[in-house]
Amino acid sequence: MNISARNIFKGIISSIARGAVNAEVTIALASGASIVSNVTLGAVERLSLKEGMEANAIVKASNIILGTDLHDGKVSARNILCGTVTRVINGPVSCEVTLEIGGGDVLSAIITHGSSMSLGLAEESHACAIFKASSVIIGVE
Repeated sequence: MNISARNIFKGIISSIARGAVNAEVTIALASGASIVSNVTLGAVERLSLKEGMEANAIVKASNIILGTDLHDGKVSARNILCGTVTRVINGPVSCEVTLEIGGGDVLSAIITHGSSMSLGLAEESHACAIFKASSVIIGVE
């Protein structure tokens, strides 16, 4: 199956915390970073998710917020991945920003042109991607 989402990260499920309705699934990436997803218990059962199994964390580029100087920032989003900007495609309204986050993983974000300019995003600059756990879809083979 091919999908339109730009960000597909392969990893290993390191933990599953079950709640009454939802579960918080943490996927460890090769870089050592983790991505947290909030999915229903029904999805956990349907996908037969277990700790130690391979899984993909999928995030649409339009669900990602970019920022700078966020290492000590406190936000409610569970996922903050920082790295180096490797490409910026500027458009009159929106920009596509590519961020190398380590371990060979690359993240794409679509943000407004104004935001790109105010953050000073350019190749080789440092930035952090922020996205909520509820924006992460889990896929398995």
